[in-house]
Amino acid sequence: MKRHLAVCLLGAIALGASASTAIENSWRVKQRWPIGGERGWDYLSLDAATGRLFVSRSDRVIVLDARNGKQVGEMDGLSGVHGVAPADDLHRGFISNGHANDVTVFDLGTLKVEQTIPVNGEGPDSILYDPFSHRAFTFNGHSNDASVIDAGTGKLLGRIALPGRPEFAVSDGHGHVYDNIEDKNELVELDPETMKITATWPLDNCEGPSGLAIDTAHRRLFSVCQNETMAVVDADTGKPVANVPIGDGPDAAAFDPRRQLVFSSNGQSGTLTVVHEDDADHYRVVSNVPTQKSARTMAMDPGGNIYLAAAQFGKRPAPSAANPRGRPPLLPGSFVILVVGH
Repeated sequence: MKRHLAVCLLGAIALGASASTAIENSWRVKQRWPIGGERGWDYLSLDAATGRLFVSRSDRVIVLDARNGKQVGEMDGLSGVHGVAPADDLHRGFISNGHANDVTVFDLGTLKVEQTIPVNGEGPDSILYDPFSHRAFTFNGHSNDASVIDAGTGKLLGRIALPGRPEFAVSDGHGHVYDNIEDKNELVELDPETMKITATWPLDNCEGPSGLAIDTAHRRLFSVCQNETMAVVDADTGKPVANVPIGDGPDAAAFDPRRQLVFSSNGQSGTLTVVHEDDADHYRVVSNVPTQKSARTMAMDPGGNIYLAAAQFGKRPAPSAANPRGRPPLLPGSFVILVVGH
């Protein structure tokens, strides 16, 4: 009887391991949508209400149907676009223009530009709409501050001085906004109504935090860091919870509350790290999905599909006055959107 029980237990373990392996291996790039063009890109944003994917392309925003990748619109004449923040309750969207130091406001339905708002800061990069305060925030990478805009009227309300260079930001929808401080390896908590910093927390074992995601139910924040780790902290106290291994060159993070999964898009390694939240304090890597080198920014739809932008590049040139960093040229026609699913 004992021998039979042992055999059954071993069989169950083997079946469980096999099922786990099958789940891990089922993550893959399901579709590749060729977009083309010679411009660079930054953030991707998805408007769940309309099913539209907003793709930033330097001097324009390309709008795709997230179901099939077909282009449904375009907003051009912009300047150094970084991000797009939909505000569905106001039927408006907000675009950060890093070169022009302003925000473009547009109608979510028609894509018609309604307003241009100077932010009185330098290099607006990440942009966030906070539904609690009905305010839009730009996080200005060159002036180390955040500009606050009344999303209904478009009035600039003021700026919040930050302790260093801001990166991605998230809102919990209940009166707290969080932002990574990239050059200080810190995370700040902001009050969107008083426009003040309410806490500054160090991120343990995290170098250059960029992408940020939140689990509002379990009060957990996920910062992806350049030393190939994801730092998990308590959103109420800033207490370190866990460090999870990810890929090289992460620039975005996302959390799927339905499946309790955290994602990190890793541009240098060309992978998407999928992490399961076993409970609020325990995390494990489920898969490192091969994507494409340069696929560093992403968006997620309510069904759990992940959208990533990527391209191929030519030979890196020597630094020059026009190109001080020696950035390699994007190969014409190589820009694509990858759709990753389970």
